Amino acid sequence: MWLQISNARIVCEDHLVEAGLAICDGLIDCFEQGGTSKAEAIDFDGDFLLPGLIDLHTDSVEHFMQPRPGVQWPSPLAAVLAHDWQLLGSGITTVLDALALGDYDSGGTRTAMLNDAIDGLTQARASGLLKTDHYFHFRCELSDPALLPIVERHVDNPGLRLISMMDHTPGQRQWHNLTLYREFRRKKNARVWNEEEFALHLAERREHQQQYVPPGRSTIGHLCRERDIRIASHDDTAAADVDESRGDGITISEFPTTVEAASRARELGMKIVMGSPNIILGGSHSGNVSALELADRGLLDVLTSDYVPGSLLHAAFALAAKGFDLPEAVAMVTKTPADLLGFSDRGRIAPGLRADLIRVRLVEGVPVIRNIWVAGRQYL
Repeated sequence: MWLQISNARIVCEDHLVEAGLAICDGLIDCFEQGGTSKAEAIDFDGDFLLPGLIDLHTDSVEHFMQPRPGVQWPSPLAAVLAHDWQLLGSGITTVLDALALGDYDSGGTRTAMLNDAIDGLTQARASGLLKTDHYFHFRCELSDPALLPIVERHVDNPGLRLISMMDHTPGQRQWHNLTLYREFRRKKNARVWNEEEFALHLAERREHQQQYVPPGRSTIGHLCRERDIRIASHDDTAAADVDESRGDGITISEFPTTVEAASRARELGMKIVMGSPNIILGGSHSGNVSALELADRGLLDVLTSDYVPGSLLHAAFALAAKGFDLPEAVAMVTKTPADLLGFSDRGRIAPGLRADLIRVRLVEGVPVIRNIWVAGRQYL
């Protein structure tokens, strides 16, 4: 199949170029310098042409599996297909579906949901039903007693590309402020403790940390190294947290919560990942460091949509509006995550690469997607 595009502003790896483009059999074939229109070509009329976005962490699929607290959607396949359409409409052509592994005191309900989500996505991918190219990011809650059986069941899934090590024990890292932790659990889980109950809860969580975190780190690290699965840290707060992660061979720092942690990660050669909603909102919704501040300090490599798929494209253009070079900002959601995850066939606009492409026009400063191609197939 042959397709031509003309009059586009193409966002290349390190520059913008006004040019045309040809797609042949799902691959980018060639550039044509200048904006000359051809009768058989799609005339972009000066719109931007970007590589398809690569998202290494979206929680979106869980919202379709459990759309309300206590509601489990009866068809995992229907849930993952709806999730897939949302991602595609956000310009995301390659995604790592991020699933938080652990039972979280649910009595097995959450484990069942996780198994359904993984099996549903795997079935849909194998059957060719998905538009976006889906892989997995397992977010492993190391202090959860139910974690390792879930990991061991799914670690050989061929779609598993990334594992992150999480420890949300209250009193350290993300939850070093116990008042914030208590308020978060009240809002999210309707947990209201008196002082004695809260003290018992903290004691139980810290006991779990001592009992499960060290063997969890060791076992998961071993499983990943055997299978060449990439590992990320999560919510590092102090330099010592980063040192521990780097000592485990981890090279990706996901969501550092402070400048101190991000600076130490940079010193140790780690890539730094932050959430794009943080950029759009002007700061962290949970009181952590601003992603924009890290970007200003040169401490930001990758953006990921986290809990709002539509924020990924928006954040790249928001950075450009604040003075960052557009190709540099776009690389945070395309080339750099591709390199980080070992995708050598995508993430850039260059001959011979997959034709994962999105056409974008700015409308009152908001990037609006007008066309989408995945491996050369047009969906919008």
